[in-house]
Amino acid sequence: MIRLGYVFFLAIVAALGGLLFGYDTAVISGTIDQVVSQFNLDVIQQGWYVGCALVGSICGVSVAGVMSDKLGRKPTMFISAVLFTVSAAGCAISSDFQWLVVYRVVGGIGIGIVSIVAPVYISEIAITRYRGQMVSLYQLAVTVGFLAAYFVNYLLLSHSVSTAESTGWMNLVFVKEVWRGMLGMECIPAILFLLIIFFIPESPRWLIVQQEQDRASKVYSRIYLCSSDIENQIADTLSTISSEVKTSWRALLRPGIVKAVIIGVCIAMLGQFMGVNAVLYYGPSIFKDAGFDNPLFCQVLVGIVNMVTTVIAMFIIDRVGRKKLIYYGVSGMVICLILIAVYFAFVDQWALSVYFMLTFFLLYVFSCAISISAIVFVLLSEMYPNSVRGLAMSIAGFSLWVGTYLIGQLTPWMLQNLSPSGTFLLFAVMCIPYMLIMWRLVPETAGMSLEDIERFWNKNESK
Repeated sequence: MIRLGYVFFLAIVAALGGLLFGYDTAVISGTIDQVVSQFNLDVIQQGWYVGCALVGSICGVSVAGVMSDKLGRKPTMFISAVLFTVSAAGCAISSDFQWLVVYRVVGGIGIGIVSIVAPVYISEIAITRYRGQMVSLYQLAVTVGFLAAYFVNYLLLSHSVSTAESTGWMNLVFVKEVWRGMLGMECIPAILFLLIIFFIPESPRWLIVQQEQDRASKVYSRIYLCSSDIENQIADTLSTISSEVKTSWRALLRPGIVKAVIIGVCIAMLGQFMGVNAVLYYGPSIFKDAGFDNPLFCQVLVGIVNMVTTVIAMFIIDRVGRKKLIYYGVSGMVICLILIAVYFAFVDQWALSVYFMLTFFLLYVFSCAISISAIVFVLLSEMYPNSVRGLAMSIAGFSLWVGTYLIGQLTPWMLQNLSPSGTFLLFAVMCIPYMLIMWRLVPETAGMSLEDIERFWNKNESK
């Protein structure tokens, strides 16, 4: 017997970190014009304002694994919540551009840390049967964070235009320099995340790795009603922890484990070059080039499709399986990317409607959200051994954020020099190695316990 409601509560709490991730990433889009105007930024400074949080994220994932393995999952999530709170408040009161960048970097560090530790925590407290669904809550929270940022930006901007009655700091934050309010509103979910972390336990699997079986047993007693289930879970985890490995770095060099780490890096990096973040970051510019009169409305449609599809993926990921979703979703992505490229290449000759492009653009978002976006954090959080999960996940996360930063910097250049048609064709080509890696090298982890997955990689040590 299992207290499933309690387990889902723990997963939802950790997933709040994903909401902060999404909000912090998306809120920047509504502040760019105002910040550029107020601080008289040139093109390089504007790029730095947008990209500085990604640099912070790279720094965050660099330390997240070691931090979570040494301090624990719960304290590491608490640290990320503090960083989000400090960043939001600091951005709202920044006196100049330099301090604004500093606080954006602080928030980026929080993003990097929570993008590693939250999925790991969820995977370690989750019941095997529902693990994919529970970890998908994190990705769902990210998409909710995106929509929340767009919604807050719209409301605050409308308020600043239509209202001028407030005075003092309220006038400064919510009317005169409304970008401060947009960035500062993140304090609300950040403080909620900060407080609610106190009500969740440490990861029982991490406690077992730290040889604190008594504490782990108390945590499991809140999840399992039967004492035999608790004993079996602890024994199963203990059986996968090798006493011969003294450090996490040594464990990473074992043949089976290093293979899993390399595969995780490839999955994380390639996923960014299949167009997903280019669409989320530069969607309005792409829609404008396609001939739409209201590109921001189109981007709202992208956000809605992204969130709704993530909900669908959350309910089918454990039934359909990780690999099947990848096969179906990535195949759909390739078809849609090719057709979008055709639109940009022949729109003048064939007089194609802009709704042709919008249709396949939204279908691309659907295919992406139900496959690679839904799968990536689930797969990376469950494919590594207990003893090195934080460190290995940090390496994969570092690769993911490096890829995100690169695609963020390269997309404008590609759109200009390769043309939109060439850019989308390149994204389609990058889907092929991703599909091959998933087909040939990655096991189907749906229905497997974390310990069974670890045994799979350990069997590869002699190969």
